[in-house]
Amino acid sequence: MRIAACQMVSGTNIQANLSTARALIDSAAQSGAELVVLPEYFALMPKSDQELLDMAEDFGKGPVQQAMSEAAKQAQIWLVAGTIPLKADDDKHFIDACIVYNPNGEVASRYDKIHLFQFERGEERYHEGQTTQAGKEVKSVNIETWEGVWKVGLSVCFDLRFPELFRKLDTPDIITLPAAFTTFTGRAHWDALLRARAIENQCYVLACAQGGVHESGRQTWGHSILIDPWGATVAELTQGEGVLLAEVYENRIKQARDILPALKSRTL
Repeated sequence: MRIAACQMVSGTNIQANLSTARALIDSAAQSGAELVVLPEYFALMPKSDQELLDMAEDFGKGPVQQAMSEAAKQAQIWLVAGTIPLKADDDKHFIDACIVYNPNGEVASRYDKIHLFQFERGEERYHEGQTTQAGKEVKSVNIETWEGVWKVGLSVCFDLRFPELFRKLDTPDIITLPAAFTTFTGRAHWDALLRARAIENQCYVLACAQGGVHESGRQTWGHSILIDPWGATVAELTQGEGVLLAEVYENRIKQARDILPALKSRTL
């Protein structure tokens, strides 16, 4: 199966971001991608989290969700729509939701980001828990293609640091990770953590990132990447907007698990 990650450098104009996302999705689909992933906060990289709170949509309706549903249907792809802010249980928080659309434009799954980023280094600080409501349920989705059915485990950005979440996905074929890693943490940890998740779960990991300097002043690491079940890099971008295209093979997953049956050897 051919898959794609659409790396972006999202700004503060929602319509402009949606136009960019749509162009990248269409480019990926025209190149034969059947599964396309967008980054975290693809529709808005705000100057403050209050902006994400203000744009939060009711689940199942709203301009961002409608645009993504139409994009998936018109391109005839499975779309992991990065994250979309949804209304939470109170008006002081939003949900950072990863919504998966099938080729009919229907919602196939929704994963709410469980682990909320907290970081402080000089003047650079983030505390997502102040405005984001954490999810509670691990999610995966089976996607049907011409080649067969693939089990896709869903995760978002800071989840990457918590291997127990990925164990609960119960041996997916592919893990997707929309992200907006900071440049500082990305340079230090991005590659090592992604590679570890692929090796220990013996599956493909497709990470789709924000990658550049944003209007808000935030700097994101980029380096969207596909890693295979043996921990090898299949394809990678660096900075800026673009489409990462690559192939995944079912027999590569089987080969890794047959050569080193680590998943069968688990005792905990």
